[in-house]
Amino acid sequence: MATTHTILADISAGISELKKNPMAVVQQGEGAPVAILNRNEPVFYAVPAKAFEMLMDKLEDMELAAIVEARKDQPEIEVNIDDL
Repeated sequence: MATTHTILADISAGISELKKNPMAVVQQGEGAPVAILNRNEPVFYAVPAKAFEMLMDKLEDMELAAIVEARKDQPEIEVNIDDL
């Protein structure tokens, strides 16, 4: 029975192609992730540094938004800056 796999990238390359020329494979993605396949199964994604940094920033924003949401109904505490 054939197994299907979701590929979360517009571009894919075989692992042997990646071994031959890693930078050429990454450049094929034009800044977006490239799915790396082994026997037609995605095994990992080659993610350019800028895309990875944007992803980490987005995750941090989501974490901060969750903290804000969790704390939004907490009472406010008045603070005098001179007391700090």
